[in-house]
Amino acid sequence: MKRREFITLLGGAAAWPLAARAQQPAMPVVGFLRSTTVAGAAHLVTAFRQGLNETGFVEGQSVVIDYRWGDNQTDRLPGLVAEMVRRRAAVIAAGGQSAAEAAKAASHTPIVFVVGFDPVRNGLVSSLHRPGGNITGISFFSGAELLAKRLGLLHELVPKANIIAVLLDATGESQAEDAESAARAIGRQVVIARVASARDFDAAFAQFIKAGAGALLVPGGALTTGLRRQIVALAIRHAIPALYTLREFVDAGGLMSYGPSQTDAYRRGGIYVGRILKGEKPGNLPVELPTKYDLAFNIATARAMGLEIPPTLLARADEVIE
Repeated sequence: MKRREFITLLGGAAAWPLAARAQQPAMPVVGFLRSTTVAGAAHLVTAFRQGLNETGFVEGQSVVIDYRWGDNQTDRLPGLVAEMVRRRAAVIAAGGQSAAEAAKAASHTPIVFVVGFDPVRNGLVSSLHRPGGNITGISFFSGAELLAKRLGLLHELVPKANIIAVLLDATGESQAEDAESAARAIGRQVVIARVASARDFDAAFAQFIKAGAGALLVPGGALTTGLRRQIVALAIRHAIPALYTLREFVDAGGLMSYGPSQTDAYRRGGIYVGRILKGEKPGNLPVELPTKYDLAFNIATARAMGLEIPPTLLARADEVIE
C-alpha cells in the first residue's frame, strides 16, 4: 500500500468514531460541587462514582461529571453554580452546607445534597419524608443524641477531663447548645470556640488551654473538615486528646473518630443522582439519614501523645490504624 493511501485510510478510520459519536445522544452532565479544596476528597469522589455506577451510569461512558471546588472560599460558590447551569447540568450534587445552600439559592436544577446538619432545621427542605421542590439528598446529621454519645466516649478515654473543649464552625450555633446540654448530663463543662477561617485556630486552642480543657470534641463542618490536618496537628502539639466526627480525621493523624460514614453518604448521594437522571423527581425522594457508623482509632497518634486507649474502647473499634 502506498504511503498516501495508508494516510488516507488512517484518517478515515480515525474520523469514523467521531462521526458515530456525533450521532449519539449527548451524555447528561452532573455538577459536583464542594466548598472545600480538591485535596483530601478523592475518597468522596470515588464513593459518589460508585453510587452512580450502581444505577447504571459510568463517568465518561454514560455521564459527564463537572467538578467544581470552592477552595474554602464560600463567596465563590454562586459563580460556580452559575457555571454549572450554563453548562446545562441535569443534576447538581452539592457536598456540604455552603454548597447546598448556594445551589438551592442560585438554581432550579435538580439538586442532591450531602450534608452533615439537619436540613429541616436549617431550612434546606421543608420535610425529610417529602422535601418537595427541586432538592433532596443525604444527611449524616449528628443530632443531640449522637453528640452525647461522643462526649461519653471522650469521658471513657479521658475520665479525669472535667472540661471538654468544642471546636465549631462559625455557623454551628445549634451544635453549641447540644454540646452544653450533653456535657451537663454527664457532669462536665464545655468551653466552645467558633472558627470562621484557619486564622482562628491558634486563638481557639489558646482559649482551650487557658480554660484547662482536658479533651477536645470537633463536631465537624465544611471548614473544619477541609482543614482537618491543621486541627489535628494543633491537638497533638497541645497534647489534647481529641474525638472527631469523621473517619477522615483519623486518616489525617487524628486520635479518634465516631460518627456516620461520610463515604457511605456520598455513595448514596450518587445513587440518588442516578435515580433522578432516570426520571425520578427530587422532591419525591425522602432525605436519607445515616445507616452506617464507624469508631476508629489511630494508635500511632496515641503513642506519640503517651496516651493509653482503654481496652474496652479498642474492643468496640471498627478500625484501628497502627
